[in-house]
Amino acid sequence: MNITVLGAGLVGATIAVDLAGEPGFQVASVDRDQQALDRVASRGDVRTVQANLREEGRIGELVANADLVVCAVPGFMGFETLKQIIEAGKDVVDISFFGEDPFTLDELAKEKNVTAVVDCGVAPGLSNVIAGYIADRLDRVERYECYVGGLPQVREWPYEYKAVFSPLDVLEEYTRPARFVEYGREVVRPALSDVEPRTYPGIGTLEAFNTDGLRTLAVTMDIPFMKEKTLRYPGHADLMRVFRESGFFEMTPTDVRGQRIRPIDLTSALLFDQWRLQEGETDLTVMEVVLEGEKDGRTRRYSYYLLDEFDEESQTTSMARCTGYTCSIVTRQVAKGLFTRKGICPPEYVGSTPGCYEDLLTGLAERGVVVRETIED
Repeated sequence: MNITVLGAGLVGATIAVDLAGEPGFQVASVDRDQQALDRVASRGDVRTVQANLREEGRIGELVANADLVVCAVPGFMGFETLKQIIEAGKDVVDISFFGEDPFTLDELAKEKNVTAVVDCGVAPGLSNVIAGYIADRLDRVERYECYVGGLPQVREWPYEYKAVFSPLDVLEEYTRPARFVEYGREVVRPALSDVEPRTYPGIGTLEAFNTDGLRTLAVTMDIPFMKEKTLRYPGHADLMRVFRESGFFEMTPTDVRGQRIRPIDLTSALLFDQWRLQEGETDLTVMEVVLEGEKDGRTRRYSYYLLDEFDEESQTTSMARCTGYTCSIVTRQVAKGLFTRKGICPPEYVGSTPGCYEDLLTGLAERGVVVRETIED
């Protein structure tokens, strides 16, 4: 089977290398950055293609011979790239975190007989798979909560944060209004609001704040109380609110000595080097997912806890592992016919499909990403 991975960043590279280890898979990695492609090729048996995905008609050419496509481009390119993959009639698993509604492509995907799994990372992604699986096992789900964050293992002033994917995508999380569900109705609050402390074993106390992470769950799941919050070291949210309220995250161009510049582009360019993991620096990923509901007349709570760290042997970031391996395992499920639903398919659809949840958690554990489950009545 020919699999084409669009994007050779930290996560895209991890996906390509992992898929290349599957017998019978021929994997191609596509990116405009030759250095990124060289790094992928040095890690596994991956064919590399240097190309600009934003050139008109280029994506259709690049995926023409693919049996399956993985979309691992930055969020600002995600929706249009996904649309072109679907137009080409190719099954696709997508991890790009775009702001548009993926369900606007549902009719097109069904018309093209395409399976398009979207938001297939760690959160959204793994968290949604868990939600879909548990929703089928409870008679009624009352509450869903997710707390998740990728962090440097060593805190350093002033940001106490490192971005292991596009800083622009991170900054957009800090500006996009956060949607929640309360009493069965959608509630919208500002990003970075409602800061609360959360304490986790092996880490200590972090802060959780509102970001727009529910995404498709707000539409697909009939749960009266749902929220997702991002985890950072204490103090980060206040600092980012100062940046945002000062205009540094604005998308509208402003005049700077005769030049029209988007403030968010300048901010992203300045922060990229400061937020990049330097050689010798390591990261961790922490996620807590809680679902409460009713089973046979009794209240039941399912709690999931993930704490993953930088892999020294492969020099792979934890966020790339957790996000990339979730995507690569679901890609295998699509390739092997374990998941066959057509149309736009958020990961909760994967979780509710028999065998997919167990296969995903087993595959993650085999790669050292362990999700611990606790069940309480």
